Amino acid sequence: MPDLSVVIVSYNTRDLLRDCLQSLRESAGLRLEVIVVDNASVDGSAEMVRDEFAEVVLLEQLINTWYCGGNNIGIKLATAEYVLLLNPDTEVAPDALALMHRFLLENPDYAGVTAQLRYPDGEIQRTGSEIPTYLSLLLDYSVLGYLLPTARRRVHDELYYADWDRQSDREVKVIPGSCTLMRREDLWLDDDLLLYFPEDSLARQHQKSAFFLSAAKIKHHEKSSTRSWFATGIFFRDLMIYSRKQHGSPKMLLLWLLSRPVVALMRLKNR
Repeated sequence: MPDLSVVIVSYNTRDLLRDCLQSLRESAGLRLEVIVVDNASVDGSAEMVRDEFAEVVLLEQLINTWYCGGNNIGIKLATAEYVLLLNPDTEVAPDALALMHRFLLENPDYAGVTAQLRYPDGEIQRTGSEIPTYLSLLLDYSVLGYLLPTARRRVHDELYYADWDRQSDREVKVIPGSCTLMRREDLWLDDDLLLYFPEDSLARQHQKSAFFLSAAKIKHHEKSSTRSWFATGIFFRDLMIYSRKQHGSPKMLLLWLLSRPVVALMRLKNR
């Protein structure tokens, strides 16, 4: 029985996925079960996994099942009590997974744990947050934020703990989907979402705090497979679904209406 199952959903990230899997191979202190769900990549990702990482369980999909659907496929197959959802554009430090796993073993009252994520240049990413309120969604993703910049900045600072530099441990409400370690029985993503807001949905579902463990270090090439206007469209699609489920249809409709000018401006900028 493995100590930890690692689920990686990959879509056309072959070279980054290779580096990720190599870092997992060099990870120390745990028996790992590594599951790669390949979402119908066309860049040779699946072939690379088969040829170079025989120990990895490869689940090749005929269609793109997206982040949420793909992770649920991997979670369903996982056999360890604890499951780590990990992006393919990450590289874990040798002791990172053992530190996270031990923390959750010793602190069962927490819903999950995450690591300190750093960009390739060493800058720390601002992960870990409160659960977004409806007001924070309005201010961040609609024209209301442009009209009320001071309120937007204040709410945003509260949401993302502006006074915290991520150099120390901290209890948080939401941990990033790029690195989420939880008990398998508690970990199931909302299939109605494709790429965005599953971590917020999880936090609302469990209503327990999670933990940011600064000693666990992971390099993250953020947004390596989602830098496109198409992905932006998916973001706003998921935003509306999340808003409807958490705040009701009338509030979702208001957010949709107020977000249209922002989407239009983004489309013009993209062109």
